[in-house]
Amino acid sequence: MPSTEPFLDADSRLTLREIAATSIAEGLTQRRGLELVAADYAQALQASRATFVTLYKGGELRGCIGTLEARRPLVADVAYNAFAAAFRDPRFMPVQSDEIAALDLHISVLGRPEPLRCVDQDDLLAQLRPGLDGLILELGGQRGTFLPSVWESLPQPEAFLAHLKIKAGLAASDWSSDIRVWRYTTESF
Repeated sequence: MPSTEPFLDADSRLTLREIAATSIAEGLTQRRGLELVAADYAQALQASRATFVTLYKGGELRGCIGTLEARRPLVADVAYNAFAAAFRDPRFMPVQSDEIAALDLHISVLGRPEPLRCVDQDDLLAQLRPGLDGLILELGGQRGTFLPSVWESLPQPEAFLAHLKIKAGLAASDWSSDIRVWRYTTESF
């Protein structure tokens, strides 16, 4: 079962928020994200972790980019994803300097994805933990994920799964024995 234990202390969370904000500011002036040396940070921030950075403006989504697999140090992943959420999310125009003060920044540090074994859709729905589970769904090269925070807007497991299928490029009613599903938890701040 995925751990829900906090990984980061308050100082580490503050450092990551500062890194994300600085990476966005660098993007405005240098057209690239913050370049940093992971070894300059606390050991916990050097660990290889997957993250998502989500930007809101006036309560509305303004950008969200992340990684599902841990490939680089936590500090580097946050810097990269903050820049990408602000300037490379294809759903939005790049963030402009006059928007910076209005942005609300959220960081989610992902736990290790756990494969879910399910015989059918009802079995999968019975295993979901609303409000706690992030979900990755994959079928035939199509893949999508929802962070646990999506439960706030889609609190019913059936709706959560149907919308995730659509996000992955599938029909809401699609089901196949070849569907692969993983769940994960996040530490979000």
